[in-house]
Amino acid sequence: MAEAHCTHPFDLRERSDLERRESRKWSLFPGTIGAWVAETDFGTAPAVKEALHDAIDREVLGYLAPPIARELSQTVADWLQDQYDWRVEPQRIHHITDVLAGLRIATRFVTPGSPVIVPTPAYMPVLTLLPAIGHPVIEVPGTIDDGRWQHDTDAIDRAFSSGAELLFLCNPQNPTGTVLARHELENIATVVDKHGGRVFADEIHAPLRFDGRPHIPYAALNDATANHTITATSTSKAWNVPGLKAAQLILSNDADQAKYRREELGAPFEASTLGVIAANVAYRDGREWLEEKLTYLAQNRAFLQRLLAEHAPSIRWQPNEATYLAWLDLGEPTPDAATAFREAGVALTPGRACGEGYENFVRLTYATPKPILADAITRIGRAL
Repeated sequence: MAEAHCTHPFDLRERSDLERRESRKWSLFPGTIGAWVAETDFGTAPAVKEALHDAIDREVLGYLAPPIARELSQTVADWLQDQYDWRVEPQRIHHITDVLAGLRIATRFVTPGSPVIVPTPAYMPVLTLLPAIGHPVIEVPGTIDDGRWQHDTDAIDRAFSSGAELLFLCNPQNPTGTVLARHELENIATVVDKHGGRVFADEIHAPLRFDGRPHIPYAALNDATANHTITATSTSKAWNVPGLKAAQLILSNDADQAKYRREELGAPFEASTLGVIAANVAYRDGREWLEEKLTYLAQNRAFLQRLLAEHAPSIRWQPNEATYLAWLDLGEPTPDAATAFREAGVALTPGRACGEGYENFVRLTYATPKPILADAITRIGRAL
């Protein structure tokens, strides 16, 4: 049996301690290992916690103040320049609750009721949110090349031809973990430009990349992509603060920027003050902690490979290039697999929630201490 060596502080976090926190990840399915939601079990950076304690002590709990918002805009601009060589004016960086709020705002820049293209498998709430706000979804399954998930640009082309106006582009991709290379982004941009389409770029997982892969912001490719893109990102995944409700919406198109301000499109989705404070410190002072976390996640990725080979060899998995999500292929359509695994004590995301035709997949979050990960895969293997 593969063994986890408890040599890292993250390994010492006990399951009982995680359960006592009563987070949604660990409380929605009581008695199971929470591996279904994209959160980590490692807490957050000490600098972030210190800033939050200080803000509470100073009772900075009111509505978001302009000076605090401006400081984060500048910090994000510095981060984008330093990490991705993307120069963005701070005034183009707006603060909203989350990336899904950014998607709602993005639909205000296309024809009401127009279809939205969503490559699949996809982040689950996107597939339900868009129809709920009046935009039908055109699912475009990706293709697989040597085990690696990729966009089907021909199918995206056909979807635009059928009347879609907006493409939901998640990079790094959730749940497959693919990091799009420059030529892949350029191929997508050619299709979008051909149809005069728009792109909503969800880049929330950008800080969580392995093996030195670069992240290229889609809007930073060229003037054309800058003009047809609305970008959203957040510290919620990399620094594990999703409950603080603070994301960044980046408007690289002059007309979009004017419309956003004129119509106050962000007013219903204003970020929380504590979330903005936390994000500012995370981007500015949380880099060393993030590097430590990425090192641990890379170890977990390799550990997961060994665990699957030993306990669940029938499961196929292409190790992810980014994120801490594993998109596991069970080999054949098994609609009740997630239920069976939950009964075995592991809560996963069923593949069918990520798009049509993915009944043979489940999504697993492996950002947990190695002993807990080992327990989860052992249980999955027994259930199989």
